[in-house]
Amino acid sequence: MRSAQQLLADANVIAVVGASREPYKPSHTVPLQMLRHGWRIIPVNPFVDEIFGVPTVPTLADLTEPVDLVTIFRPSRDAVEIVRQAAAIKAPAVWLQSGIASTEAKRIAEEAGMDYVQDRCMAVERAVAQLTKLP
Repeated sequence: MRSAQQLLADANVIAVVGASREPYKPSHTVPLQMLRHGWRIIPVNPFVDEIFGVPTVPTLADLTEPVDLVTIFRPSRDAVEIVRQAAAIKAPAVWLQSGIASTEAKRIAEEAGMDYVQDRCMAVERAVAQLTKLP
């Protein structure tokens, strides 16, 4: 099982389930920060056509390319189904953002051989990684 820091270091393409176009929401600001720091972001949102100037896909099943990581900005009750979808597309890892956790989703991810992080902010982990690289 890779650590949160290692998942970010290894990832290039991140699917963001629940990405929002509302600039006051973490589901907008966190993926935008990741985009600005070099990750390729694919927003997954069935209600809008584009976020951050990037075309959205309605579901993980609609992705046309592999992703390195699926991050989830949906309520904990939705995590089980989203992790099942991530397993179906053979995503190597899933990340549930701060405040989102699910024992059942974790079990599904582990059974599928996926790395799993829950209740942690990707942007905070990125910032910590940057700080630990300072001389």
